[in-house]
Amino acid sequence: MDELRDLYQDVILDHNRRPRNRGRLAHPTATLEGFNPLCGDRLTLDLEVDGGVIRDAAFDGEGCAISTASASLMTEAVKGLTVDQAERLFDDVHAMLIGGGEPEKVGKLAVLGGVKDFPTRVKCATLAWHTLHGALQHRHDMVSTEEETP
Repeated sequence: MDELRDLYQDVILDHNRRPRNRGRLAHPTATLEGFNPLCGDRLTLDLEVDGGVIRDAAFDGEGCAISTASASLMTEAVKGLTVDQAERLFDDVHAMLIGGGEPEKVGKLAVLGGVKDFPTRVKCATLAWHTLHGALQHRHDMVSTEEETP
């Protein structure tokens, strides 16, 4: 159990210090803002979707280490997925983060499951994922972690 906690901490620190896909896309086909009112984390997610496949993803914004790391991991994970695959991944990651999912369904993203040990930080980890879900649903209004997830 200590090894998993150490891995969780190492991955969060690495993706916070060196976030992957941080920035903005030149020509996104979808852009959506997300906000976590509990701690003030904000991000903007850009997606380039072509032929039902996420060709590129990037994020920018301000947030805590968990929020930044989760966005970094999420953008890496969804590149190359179909929209349907990304929606299923959202469902699986969300379920894992709130405590009812199966970590083996999300592969290397299972490391995010360590956030369950810090209940006040779960919404930090889900912000990027809620924003992805909203962007894939073609929303244009800001996504909040305080909304109910369908």
